[in-house]
Amino acid sequence: MKYKITEEFIVANRKRLFRVQRVSDGLLGGYIEFERNLSQEGDCFVYDNARVFDNATVSDNARVYGEAIVFGDAVVSDNAKVYHDAGVYDNARVCGDSWVFGDAMVSGEAWVSCNAIVCGDARVCGNARVSGNAWVSGNAWVSGDAIVSYNARVHGDARVQTGHVTGEYIGEKKVYKKRVIMD
Repeated sequence: MKYKITEEFIVANRKRLFRVQRVSDGLLGGYIEFERNLSQEGDCFVYDNARVFDNATVSDNARVYGEAIVFGDAVVSDNAKVYHDAGVYDNARVCGDSWVFGDAMVSGEAWVSCNAIVCGDARVCGNARVSGNAWVSGNAWVSGDAIVSYNARVHGDARVQTGHVTGEYIGEKKVYKKRVIMD
């Protein structure tokens, strides 16, 4: 057994979430609703005041910490990190060596994978995909069926709603719809 659920709890979203404690060193971690929220396998853990609940799961070597929140049917796996005040929810996936931090949100059916970074007040939602060393930052939104990949940078107040952005820097108040931007 990697961790145990303590009797200490908080109430969040009308749910009772229990603090976890790592067995190996007694480290008190964050909060989960059910044991299924945090795998007993791998080195994954929920730290600080982070919360994981509903059917959400943290597995493999993933880390959720700070004040981050993961809920719904969301999955954080592999070596992914979700931290600060970030949120991952609905059916979203954060995997690979990806990071979601700041006040960033990943929701809907969105995926963040393969070394991608989503940070600041950025949003990735709908069926969007962010992968391949791509960054979404600032107040940028990637939504709909948009794909941002291969070192692309979407920042500022940019909006990407459809199409495939790869290897480009998109910023300020630009809105991209039905346009494919390639290297």
